[in-house]
Parts: sequence; C-alpha cells; structure tokens
Amino acid sequence: MSRRCELTAKGPQVGHKVSHSNIKTKRRFLPNLVNVTFLSDALGRSVRLRVSTNALKSVDHRGGLDAYLLKARDTELSPRAVELKRQIAKKQAAPAAAAS
Repeated sequence: MSRRCELTAKGPQVGHKVSHSNIKTKRRFLPNLVNVTFLSDALGRSVRLRVSTNALKSVDHRGGLDAYLLKARDTELSPRAVELKRQIAKKQAAPAAAAS
C-alpha cells in the first residue's frame, strides 16, 4: 500500500537526520495517514479512504466530502477519488435536470 493521501496526494518527503555532531544521514518523513469513513450526502452511502490528517481538516472546513471533491483538481486526487467525484457530480446533476 503506497503511503500517499488519496485526497491531497501528499507523499513521503526526503530529508536529513542531523546528529548532535552535525552528521547528516538520509531519512524519510512519512505523511500522517489514517483510514477514515466519510459519509457522502449525494451518494447516500459511506466511503472509506486513506487520507492525511491535514486532508481530514480540509474536508471538514469545506463542508464535507462532496464539497471537497467537487472543488478539488483531478490531478491531486487518486483514481478512486476521481471516480467518486464523477459519481457525485452525476448524482447532483440528475435532480437539476429533472427539475427543469
């Protein structure tokens, strides 16, 4: 399983561990990933995603998973999240088309 956030595309970064004697050795800074179950209002079901805690805060700030995905760029999202975005957009477009 890759260590990459499915919503923000955050991945591992590379840096140095610096000792007291200033010796630098390579190390990896891994993103803080958590498995989260989001509720999608448009789809009417829950969705499990592996996201960073930073993305979790962003989803809450934007008003839920549906709003976050519709506003996000496809290049940032994982293929699974892009598919969810398409499904949500399709569901939200259907009632608007039926009303007119």
